[in-house]
Amino acid sequence: MKASHRLRPQFDNPNLVPSAGLAPALVLAQNAGFHQCAEQALTVDSPNAALKAGCVVAGMLAGADTVDGLGLLRAGATARAFTGVRAPSTLGTFLRSFTFGHVRQLDRVAGATVAGLVRQVPDLLAGHDEHDEVVMVDVDDTVRQVYGYAKQAAGYGYTGVKGLNVQVVTVSTEQSAPLVLDARCRKGATASGSGSAAALGRALAVLDRAGARAMVVVRADSAFYRADFVAAAVARGAWFSVTAPMNKAVTRAVASIDEGAWTAIAYPQAVWEQDLDHPGGGYWVSDAAVAQVPFVAFSSKKKTQVPCHLVVRRVKRLAPRSADGTNEQGELFDTWRHHAFITNTAWDAVHADACHRDHAIVEQVIAELKDGPLAHMPSGSYAANAAWTVLATIAFNLARALAVAAGHTTARWATVRRTIINVPATLANTAHTCYLHMPTSWPWAGGWLKAWHTAQPAGP
Repeated sequence: MKASHRLRPQFDNPNLVPSAGLAPALVLAQNAGFHQCAEQALTVDSPNAALKAGCVVAGMLAGADTVDGLGLLRAGATARAFTGVRAPSTLGTFLRSFTFGHVRQLDRVAGATVAGLVRQVPDLLAGHDEHDEVVMVDVDDTVRQVYGYAKQAAGYGYTGVKGLNVQVVTVSTEQSAPLVLDARCRKGATASGSGSAAALGRALAVLDRAGARAMVVVRADSAFYRADFVAAAVARGAWFSVTAPMNKAVTRAVASIDEGAWTAIAYPQAVWEQDLDHPGGGYWVSDAAVAQVPFVAFSSKKKTQVPCHLVVRRVKRLAPRSADGTNEQGELFDTWRHHAFITNTAWDAVHADACHRDHAIVEQVIAELKDGPLAHMPSGSYAANAAWTVLATIAFNLARALAVAAGHTTARWATVRRTIINVPATLANTAHTCYLHMPTSWPWAGGWLKAWHTAQPAGP
């Protein structure tokens, strides 16, 4: 492909809508109750707060990652196709008017929107209303690096870089991609597990509002190995699967595992050996194995002890030994690296280990947010950045709902923007009706129309 020598670029089309895919997305948001809930919940000192919040979300859906980037909504005929478009300066002032309490109000709007989207697009969280299914709730955090001296609450956290900490709680099923249940912007020097019990409680409350009846499994890494976090899961009747640090109690439990209790698992480069005499018809020849033993977590705390199982995965150690020929962890770990987690699930060790390793799905969500609106923390105000974070998760969930409505159930946000949202269209008015004329032979036209009819079943 080459550029034609006859091209003469001109920015002079007042009838062009750069992001026609915002139409089904915003109809989904409206039918999910986003605008109604925002009007009722937000008491921020700014007129038309719900419209401005929706404008920020729409800009994020179209690809804006800064306040100035929200100016793309004023291009062409976008302001004629959608109501409530505001200038970036107006939206920046709106975000800076938030206080801590207003951000908590926005949290309630985000939770209500998740519940509304799940009701409107049932496949968005497929299986969540079945008693014999399982939903996975994952908790993790990340540090969003910032620069300069004007960022309130910025600090040096566990990554060693200056930034703001964002804690994220997601939910997914075996048939559906993840949604964000709760997200909170925090000081940069905040410990990962701080406030995790409260965040889990808020997330599970949102899941209840969405009508979840399936069994909930809460997964987290070792930063969330905390008595209050596990207690919050147990109090809600959920299972938990939390990575355990290799402290003395865990090390003793690992050392007590009999060699015959280890079961080889399907790991990279594993080989399946057929054996008709074996109960399973064969067995894995692998560099990894799992086992489990009874365990009491947080045994040093009398009131918060948790009887459970310790599931341990061991992997052959390939790293070179230390100068004296041994490993720093001692003779027990000279040959194997051990990864342990506590759980109260009813699964066997092999299935529990495979499920726990899928916890990495939350990291993909964080990566998508960082590739989108969380590429920057756009304001010097901490509350404005906190509000921006919550609005970013609302936009993420809307994009996920739009993808499912279009039949692209596993599409990531960047793909949804490219195929469904950022579709150029020419706006034409005929007989008091606005028509969006989109490109012929658009490869994803079928998905776009499917999303439109799902969002607005009674529409044209």
